[in-house]
Amino acid sequence: MTHHVSIKNWANEDRPREKLIDKGAQALTNAELLAILINTGTKNLSALDIAKQLLQIAGQDLINFAQLDLNDLKNVKGLGPKKAVTLLAAIELGRRGKLAQALQRTKVSSSRDAYEVISPYFTNAMQEHCFALFLDQGNQVVQVTAISAGGLTATVVDPRIIFSKALALKNVTQIIVAHNHPSGNITPSQADKNITRKLVDGGKLLDLAVIDHLIIGNNKYYSFADEAMMV
Repeated sequence: MTHHVSIKNWANEDRPREKLIDKGAQALTNAELLAILINTGTKNLSALDIAKQLLQIAGQDLINFAQLDLNDLKNVKGLGPKKAVTLLAAIELGRRGKLAQALQRTKVSSSRDAYEVISPYFTNAMQEHCFALFLDQGNQVVQVTAISAGGLTATVVDPRIIFSKALALKNVTQIIVAHNHPSGNITPSQADKNITRKLVDGGKLLDLAVIDHLIIGNNKYYSFADEAMMV
């Protein structure tokens, strides 16, 4: 049986907190950063051991780690509800930071720009959601607005809600719509194609240009505009 040595008995340069103070956060591994948040271990597991378990569950991928929910975290040996909540709070702060950074990209000139702005809104989404990105004539972001949410397979893109919210804002002349596929498959369905056609046609009647429709899933996106399907 491997003898467990508590972090407090490690050499100072090996302890995550002391290492951060001495060398900066960038010098720490993902496991060491998580260990600081976890704070304490158990009789048989150090905080670093628990952190390594978490990363193993996530396949050593921080994007996958950010998708873990409270039940996933509580089931990790040695973690417990309080530590799980602390980690979820840290994940949410990271998501909000990414969102704030994305919104600094106020001009949208491509589908990639639109994806960078709107993708943080879909972080951890297990159901289908729809958001609209409202732009002015100069492609500047006016607002990102939640439109609706549905089940795992329900279509949630509602043109009536999208246009009513656009008309309620000043200076909006262009709209980009985005919804996610929880399955991760970003291939558009026939329903997606039909609703896109309705959006384009409806926008013309209201003098609102619907310039793209993004389908987001598994950290990828499909752009109707890039496929010349918005004409």
